[in-house]
Amino acid sequence: DDLADEVRAIPGVASVPLATPNMGADTGIIQVIPEEGPQAESTAALVNELRDHHDEWLDTYGVSLAVTGFTAVGIDVSQLLLEALVPFGVLVVGLSLILLAMVFRSVWVPIKATLGYVLSVGAAFGAVVAIFQWGWFADLLNVHHAGPVLSFMPIILMGVLFGLAMDYEVFLVARIREEVVHGADSSAAIRRGFIGSGRVVTAAAIIMFAVFAAFVPEGDPSIKVIALGLAVGVFVDAFIVRMTLVPAVLQLLGDRAWRMPRWLDRLLPSFDVEGEGLAREIEHAHWPADMPNARIAATRVVLPGVGRVPELRVAEGEALLLPVANPLSGALAGVLSGRSPIKSGTLKVAGLLVPERAATLRGRSAWATPASIDEALSDRPEMLILDLRGWGADLRSRELLEHARSSLHADATVRRDRDTALTVVVIGTRELAETALPVATSIIVLGDPVDTGATATIPESVTTAHGGNA
Repeated sequence: DDLADEVRAIPGVASVPLATPNMGADTGIIQVIPEEGPQAESTAALVNELRDHHDEWLDTYGVSLAVTGFTAVGIDVSQLLLEALVPFGVLVVGLSLILLAMVFRSVWVPIKATLGYVLSVGAAFGAVVAIFQWGWFADLLNVHHAGPVLSFMPIILMGVLFGLAMDYEVFLVARIREEVVHGADSSAAIRRGFIGSGRVVTAAAIIMFAVFAAFVPEGDPSIKVIALGLAVGVFVDAFIVRMTLVPAVLQLLGDRAWRMPRWLDRLLPSFDVEGEGLAREIEHAHWPADMPNARIAATRVVLPGVGRVPELRVAEGEALLLPVANPLSGALAGVLSGRSPIKSGTLKVAGLLVPERAATLRGRSAWATPASIDEALSDRPEMLILDLRGWGADLRSRELLEHARSSLHADATVRRDRDTALTVVVIGTRELAETALPVATSIIVLGDPVDTGATATIPESVTTAHGGNA
């Protein structure tokens, strides 16, 4: 009774109709009725104040206090959702910035898309508050009483609107970027892209708006608030943001809308959404003109942090030697096996354009030493990087180099019957390469890095016959 009297004395408590222990006298129940409803701010303050007395009453009465019930649980859930709202919003906005930057290779497009999404969400929240909390148009929309909205409504609204907003953004802007990629100027690309995809976005938005709006006049109150927010959000995002603001902002930005800092372009992975890579592959289908069937062809290729690669042509049956002393060798070996990027230029390896087909090239290449060459050849690669760094003139090395030559010769015989080809790239010295490669293999030696102000020349081939002279 003393504990019940203390509870009655707390501000906000209307009554304590029940205060009794259980049969074992180890647990007691005190029923508290607040002065206001379960969604009132004073009720939440009352729950928190009761919990604040936990230590005091534990010392005084020797009981551990826990506040529960539907009202307390609802307040706890609302608090947890409120705490999760900001991290969720940051995650959603951050993801939209990163993903759109990767897809459109632009800084301004994702910023514009994200700000448009925030505007749509803000408009949806504003409409919900104005109607369901302030009572605007309550009679028109059959809202019988104003009050707090559902605690989980903001997260649901933000998640659904994010998906729809990004869909509309990608539908519209992808079509505009496609025109830019194919050479149209900014104004023409916006006009064609808007005409081509605007109807799709409009039709999709009308369908979603009609579905959500249908629940507003006669829907359940818990559904009505979510449906109204989504209907307003879709309307604002599709018809105001995407159909009006997006073309206007892109027109103001002009060509700057499709630019990205070089450091960021290298950092973010590339997705060929608009078919840029396919267009480039078609353009270079018969490149290079002087050797269309070259197994390796490089023109004006620049490797990050290393320099420009000399003009390079390696025909079928030839091998490429990357001298150990050449600073390009290690980086170029990674590029030729699809494992490293290039900074600029045109490179074709085993018929695959790099970097567009680097992943495919990586699957068709192998990296081996004389000790592991049999395992590498068992996968039937089209490109073999034979690493001879660290191998010398000792007996064991000579034996393994001779074994590598035999394995490569046997592999060439099998491939000849199957009409397939293997191109070998050797990292090492000329002497070791001649020992490891089959007899009469023509070797192309990589030249030194090219001064960017100089004109590159195609290196001359060197023919090896039983380790013969150049």
